[in-house]
Amino acid sequence: MRPGSILLATAFTATALPVWAEEITVFAAASLKNALDEVAASYTEDTGNHVTISYAGSNQLAQQIIQGAPADIFISANEEWMDEVEKAGLLAEGTREDLLGNKLVLIAHGQEAEVLSEDAMKDLDLPTMLGDGKLAMALVDSVPAGQYGKAALETLGIWDAVAPDVAQVDNVRAALALVATGEAPYGIVYATDAAAEDNVTVIGEFPADSYPKIIYPAALTSVAADEADRAFYDVLSSDQAATAFEKQGFTVLK
Repeated sequence: MRPGSILLATAFTATALPVWAEEITVFAAASLKNALDEVAASYTEDTGNHVTISYAGSNQLAQQIIQGAPADIFISANEEWMDEVEKAGLLAEGTREDLLGNKLVLIAHGQEAEVLSEDAMKDLDLPTMLGDGKLAMALVDSVPAGQYGKAALETLGIWDAVAPDVAQVDNVRAALALVATGEAPYGIVYATDAAAEDNVTVIGEFPADSYPKIIYPAALTSVAADEADRAFYDVLSSDQAATAFEKQGFTVLK
């Protein structure tokens, strides 16, 4: 074979070999969707590796992991559900870290709702505000956003009065959607969720001392098996990811 033919054959063989992209599976709290989608898209563009993200309430995701779902990375919206996965021995040792923080807000339907003062939020007359309407919240006994919201209302002394009028849904994004569509006039969500929806108004922030500090822990799971899993996990703490998270209103803790 002539030298030129050898070079041509070598080049063809090199280009004909398949390039196998790695797959990374992430289970993440629903409130992370906008920011994490952006981070994942950038990672895929840079590396060719594909990131599949399942969004739901942290309780659902933790239970699925405990039951054997093959997640490589878990990002919870509170520490308790990460604790449950850790107790089951399903986190990669030494990888758990506090990634993000958030705030709890009261939202109203539409773009022209009246904003409440800080004092009004401390003396919140939510039962009167609701009238015959519903208050949209994530499940108050199991989903972090709902648990934080219930704690805030209990601290303010109005939980018992509003509890019969709470419309509970599977996750915080579903609560956001109820308010955005007008099915509920008010809702309690994270500040980051409100920032992702144009058809709601943040009418007030709940006092920081009225609910537990909101922390999003992240960890590799015990089934994370390759360098791509670790690489994407490391990206979550990068400056580029921090920019995406902060743009959506998260506080970056690492």
